[in-house]
Amino acid sequence: MSNTTMDIVSVLKDYLRFPGISADPNAKQWILDSASYLAGLLEKAGAKPEIVPTAGNPVVVGRYNADRNDLPHIVIYGHYDVQPVDPLDLWKTPPFVPTEVDGKLYARGAADNRGPHAVSVVAFANLLARRPDLPLRVTFVFEGEEEIGSGSFPQFLRDHQAELSTGDFVLLSDTESPAADKIAITIGLRGIVGLELNLEGPNSDLHSGIHGGAVYNPLQALAEICASLHNPDGSVNVPGFYDGMLAPADWEREELKRLPTTEESYKQFLGVDALHSLPGYNGIEATRFAPTLEFNGMGGGYLGSGSKTIVPAKAFVKITCRLVPGMDPKATFEKVSSAIMARVPAGIRASITPMQGCPPYYVCPPNRPNTPADMNPTLAKAFDAAHTIISEQFGNPPIYTRDGGSIGIIEAFRQICGMNALMIGFFLPDSFIHAPNENVDIALLQKGVKTYEAILEQIAAK
Repeated sequence: MSNTTMDIVSVLKDYLRFPGISADPNAKQWILDSASYLAGLLEKAGAKPEIVPTAGNPVVVGRYNADRNDLPHIVIYGHYDVQPVDPLDLWKTPPFVPTEVDGKLYARGAADNRGPHAVSVVAFANLLARRPDLPLRVTFVFEGEEEIGSGSFPQFLRDHQAELSTGDFVLLSDTESPAADKIAITIGLRGIVGLELNLEGPNSDLHSGIHGGAVYNPLQALAEICASLHNPDGSVNVPGFYDGMLAPADWEREELKRLPTTEESYKQFLGVDALHSLPGYNGIEATRFAPTLEFNGMGGGYLGSGSKTIVPAKAFVKITCRLVPGMDPKATFEKVSSAIMARVPAGIRASITPMQGCPPYYVCPPNRPNTPADMNPTLAKAFDAAHTIISEQFGNPPIYTRDGGSIGIIEAFRQICGMNALMIGFFLPDSFIHAPNENVDIALLQKGVKTYEAILEQIAAK
């Protein structure tokens, strides 16, 4: 039990000093220190903390009313690990010295994801200080591997399935809002599947004068295969690629028009003269509703300065596909791999290595034509509460939209624990997540604390 109130800025000025970079093997102690700090913060807020070891980084759990199966049960998710800080010379302030500048707090992790999930802890503490007998069951679950793929987290969910499957829904903020007064509730995430194609021709690089014209150049083969994977209109030229794809509901397309971004402003933001989207979708829609096949990197041959006249022995390309509801990562991988292998010319040996993969996610809010009849009533109540409270706190009703990115663990919560998610965005397009000068809008987080506090209180009300 806690009667302690918290201030989000003060909390973050302590929390953001820990360089918990999960991708850095030399930062292991900082990861453990980050977890220890977070456990202490949860205890101060009024939850019973536990640091749960995993095969990788520990999961920090906080429990409140853990034995009250008669109460609504909210699971609050976040991740305490952060991205590397390179290139360090582009930072205007030290990345692990939280610094206030013009209403923003600059530090690595400020927006992704320490600031947003600290909002939930501070809101819980402040609510519990007012309502020490709060009739709500809350389980905080904060992992330390999200930035490197959440490798150990699915097993954590399986190990704690009996406890977590009693949850009514997952509450989190690891998504973006378009503006400080236009808060997004994310209802969908694209999935992803990746692969690396390696091509081999001759057993070594060859002199292009002596041997050129006699063998198939792996770079030429690579260019031809890559070019064949799209049609001139931008659609993916892989048999069955779009099978099962669920089109967005009409209301979703209308909702998207509430975004402050237009196709023209989007072009200016990207620095391009034209957008190239899937037929039937404009550029704004395509990043949320349409699947993709993208080339993330390719190489082969001589890449140094000047010229080196060779036929290279090898070439490679890294490919990822973003998936929308109705598409399966394994099936998509097989379709793309089969299409590629069928287009490998004679004289070239090809191998394909799978990379990352996670399914797409979608949850329909209540009171829509496509709302499922069996929607969890506590989740429906949370959506309604969030709509009302966000409208009051930020002056505009929330925008219900899908996000073009992927958070694979959200679908894992549904598949393993049977829970859907309420995702509220508390960082902005200029928060520079994963980049130098990451920052978070202080006023937005302060309103976020009030928003979370009010949502939790409304769910607790009978």
